[in-house]
Amino acid sequence: MKTVAVVGSQWGDEGKGKIVDLLAADADVVVRFQGGNNAAHTLVVDGEKFILRLVPAGALHDGKTCVIGNGAVVDPIALIEEVDSLRSRNRMRADDALKLSYDAHLVMPYHRAIDRAREARLGKRAIGTTGFGIGPAYEDKMARIGLRFDDLENFAAFTEKLEYNIREKNLYLRAVLKAKPVSAAEIIAKMKIARTRLRRYLCDTSIYLADAIAAGKRILFEGAHGVMLDIDHGTYPYVTSSNCGASAVFGGAGIAPGRLDGVLGISKAYTTRVGGGPFPTEIKGRLGDALRAEGDEFGSATGRPRRIGWFDAVLVRHAARLNGMWGLALTKLDVLTGIDPVKICVGYEIRGKSFAEIPANRRMLDKVKPVYEELPGWSDDISDVRALADLPEAARRYLERIEAATGVPLAMVGVGAAREATIVLRNPFAD
Repeated sequence: MKTVAVVGSQWGDEGKGKIVDLLAADADVVVRFQGGNNAAHTLVVDGEKFILRLVPAGALHDGKTCVIGNGAVVDPIALIEEVDSLRSRNRMRADDALKLSYDAHLVMPYHRAIDRAREARLGKRAIGTTGFGIGPAYEDKMARIGLRFDDLENFAAFTEKLEYNIREKNLYLRAVLKAKPVSAAEIIAKMKIARTRLRRYLCDTSIYLADAIAAGKRILFEGAHGVMLDIDHGTYPYVTSSNCGASAVFGGAGIAPGRLDGVLGISKAYTTRVGGGPFPTEIKGRLGDALRAEGDEFGSATGRPRRIGWFDAVLVRHAARLNGMWGLALTKLDVLTGIDPVKICVGYEIRGKSFAEIPANRRMLDKVKPVYEELPGWSDDISDVRALADLPEAARRYLERIEAATGVPLAMVGVGAAREATIVLRNPFAD
């Protein structure tokens, strides 16, 4: 395969960053095609921890080109800080290592102010957003009042549009949300800095990717979030503000349908989610707390504790159907070591009625009872295992049941946080 997309098959935080970083070694170009800095990828390379929010994981490999496509919404100040942090750690030193779409929309300080004020006003009914302004930025994009990086080319015209938006947003912040307004002078000053720093990276990324595909380069499309957070196909309204599946590659990166060779889904060996919304297999109490601590299940972007649950094959089948998954990379199998028995949800029940798929009425997810299969656990340390045959028999049975229950063959199995702590069964770039 030459063009491969990596997408999350749960509610995000599946360990996509580690898998993308692993695959980036074989790729020439790594592309971010949706979302913003509300999604973060945590990677451990040679014992050093990196958290990437906007820059694709190819940044940790020399000689790779990182592309931020038009489908992403980009906080320019956050991007500058991330680039500076990477360079201070001797990564992504060359300017041509990053390509930024002229058509990507800007996340502005007023977007963050609105996001946080709305959540505060909703109280117990809050969705659980990160507060980074991603939803309001996508709203402005769809309302055709958003600002894009191409607007920065003419700073006088950009400033005029920006000042208009700030006046409108401040009216809304004061009158409706009862929140503090933002300062136009401060924002304009920050945008002057952003323009100077980021113009060097701007290009028509759609043409760049078309040329790369024509040249036979290997391209990795890096998804953010997970399918269950997709604005259309997730647990609405407890979702993000963009499409998270492989179909978003075409619009969000500007490549033609048919140009994507394969899709690799990513899933944890259990399930997590952040914020509100239904969670059929949620584990509460001491076991959930223990798994959260063992798996370091705290948001990379926010630090919020993640909710913990058993592996839900119904969710992963949903993601596999929507994305046409070639294979599944399962992460954090090591976290389940010492748990006996382990459980897999293979279906749902509602008032005696069985469901093999997510109910069409997503609100029914609050009422479903998971149907579990129990399997024996294992106690051996598996963090140094690099071959499937060397796993404990119980761990292999668990993996085999996940394959059968999801209908997707395993391609990789993560047994630790480090890049090398991965059992590679199939590499999409080698197929």
